[in-house]
Order: sequence, then structure tokens, then C-alpha cells
Amino acid sequence: MQVIPSRFLRAVICAAGLALAPAALPAQGLFSPAILVDEMVITNYEIQQRARMIEVLNSGSDPVKLAREQLVDDRLRLQAAKDAGINPSDAEVTDGMAEFAQRGNLSLEQFVGVLSQNGVDEQTFRDFVTAGLAWRQLVQARFQARATVSDEEVDRALSGSGTGSNVRVLLSEIIIPIRPGTEAQVQNLAERISRYRSTAEFSAAAREYSATATRGEGGRLPWQDLSALPPVLRPLVIGLSPGEVTAPIPIQGAVALFQMRQLEESGYAAPEIASVDYATYYMAGGRTPETLAKARVLASKVDRCDDLYAIAKGQPAEVLQRQSLPPSELPTDVAYELSKLDPGEISTALTRSNGQTLMVLMLCNRTPAVTADADRQQVTIGLRNQRLNQMSEAYLSQLRSNAHIVEK
Repeated sequence: MQVIPSRFLRAVICAAGLALAPAALPAQGLFSPAILVDEMVITNYEIQQRARMIEVLNSGSDPVKLAREQLVDDRLRLQAAKDAGINPSDAEVTDGMAEFAQRGNLSLEQFVGVLSQNGVDEQTFRDFVTAGLAWRQLVQARFQARATVSDEEVDRALSGSGTGSNVRVLLSEIIIPIRPGTEAQVQNLAERISRYRSTAEFSAAAREYSATATRGEGGRLPWQDLSALPPVLRPLVIGLSPGEVTAPIPIQGAVALFQMRQLEESGYAAPEIASVDYATYYMAGGRTPETLAKARVLASKVDRCDDLYAIAKGQPAEVLQRQSLPPSELPTDVAYELSKLDPGEISTALTRSNGQTLMVLMLCNRTPAVTADADRQQVTIGLRNQRLNQMSEAYLSQLRSNAHIVEK
């Protein structure tokens, strides 16, 4: 059914008792053909009636022009529905008329009375509803199967309604592990690196000293939304100019440094995150080559967090932990590593127990803050209707382009 602006609810009531001037039409016979649509006739009378109804509904600045366009489309809609064997019953049309009237908090009789007072026949309203109802039934039958909406699309729609930061940063990282007895040495090294202003120097240091997976790329990270970084890091990073490095940041079992390579504002506002679901699997041996090799084998066997339960089966319960926490409650080092991961990805950059235990960290999922109150079913319905509307508009455009339309 054609969309009518909500302001018509007030206009319908205000229009009661007002006599509208007849819409301007050519001085031809009212029942003479005005438009031919594939040999289907639209008369001057139909145009005048539809234009008056548009005025009552206050839904167009040029009622006559809009009436002509609507009536052409209605002929195409009705013919397409007829070709598909669709013909709404009288009862369905009457129900549709009552539903339309209810939008103005009027009964069908009251609404028809308002139209009549303003020179609009009930049949004009009935024809309008019939065309819209037939088209809606046709669109449902023709496109419903192609208008399915996936969970991922709903998630994206919910995420897109967030109100997070629209700032992105391009960083390089160095994380230097602290082993027993190396605390002073690591601190001195980190302070020296923090004075670097050259990306080449920083990259060389990352290749030599960093324990992260990015060491082979000189510590270079891809673009990240500022809001994805741990809260404690955001003010430190946003205050950097390109080339500058943070002061050494102590994290559990290591020291971290970040160099700003570039900063930009984008049109996309990343959503705020309500909670982060992640799993940690602990492996004895720390960052020894043997333990890291075992971690790579483990990573090749798992695609999602649930797969880790099979890996940990038969081992002590503390070997595998899974938690869902607000970003503000995540340990800084864990939050930072998770910020670099997509769901299902793994990091082996962190250790515990003074470097003696390797932490295999896996991101399970991020929950946008908006989803806590959002109605997924309503979003799904909205996306499906949007898709159906796009398909129906494209189909109607195709019908118009194929039709032979003659204006008298």
C-alpha cells in the first residue's frame, strides 16, 4: 500500500467540514480518457477524485501531478497482480480500508464521511486500497523468499546504531616481556625506545625486541577504531602526534609501547561495546619455542571458543577460563590484545606466572551496548520490510519502463 505521511492524521480530522476547491484539470470531459497505460484507461474523473483525496490527506504539494503518477502505478500494480492470479476479496479490501482509517483514529464510516464532505467518492478510496493491497500480496508472494535477513545483518544494524567514537588510529606496537632478573634492563630499553620519533627506528626495535605477532612487520598494526582500544590506552594514544611514542606502559609480565603513525576521523561511528566474551587457555612453558609451536598447533584446530572445551577435556579446570566482562573491567594487557582480534582469532603474546605460563587468548564475541535494550525481532522485521520495499520499487520501475503510456 502506498505510504501516506503521518501528518495526514491531523489533516483528516481538520478537513472535516471544509469544502475543497476542485483540483485544476484540463477542460475535457470528466469521463474522457486522460492517460492510457497499455490500453488501460485512466479518466479525468479518476484524476480529479484522486487529487481531491490527496488534498484531504495533505500528502502532496502538487495533487494533480501526484494523482496522475499514482494512478499509472496503480494500473501497473493491478495488472501485475492479476497476471499472478492475485485478486483481493471484497472483505480483504474492506478490512484494508478500515485499517487505513484507524491510522487517523477514525472508524471506516467516519473516514468515508470526511472524504464525502470533501467531494471524494467511497469508490475512489476503495480503488486506492485495492491497488495497494493487491501489490502487497504480489510482493510478498514474489519476493518473500529472497528477503531473508541473517543474524550477521541484524548484528551490523544494531552495531551501526551505536554512538561510539569516529576516530581511527594507525599504530605500531612493541611489547617487551619481563623475565625474572630483567626488570631494570627492560625498563631502560623501553625508556630509550619511547624517545624515538622515527617509524624506521621503532620498527627495527619491534623486530628485535617485541613478543607480539606483529614483530615481523615491524610492529605495524592495521587501522583501529579508538573506541576498540582499552579505556586506559585511549587518552595516551589520542595525545600523540605522528611519530611520537607513549611512555613505557607496565602490563602484567611485560612493558608496552605504542607509536602513532596516523590519525583520522571517519564518517562511521564505531559502536560502544557493552561486554567482551573471551577465553584463555594456559600452557606451561611460557614463550619457549616448544610451547609456541604447541600453541600454533592448537590454533589450527579451533575456529571458535567452544572448540577449546574439547582441547581442555580431562585437564584441571583452571587450564581454561571463559569470561564475559565490560571493557572497563578487562586487564589492560588482555583488553589490548583482544582489541586486535576478530571473533575466533587467537593471540599468544601474553604470559602469566612471571613468564612461565603462555596465555592463549581467544576472542569469542563482542556485544554492542545498544543490543542490551534493542529488540532483535523488530530490527529483523524492519530490515526485511526494507528489503521487500527495495525489491518492489525495482519491480515497479521495471513495469513502468516496459509499459506503453500515452497521456492525452
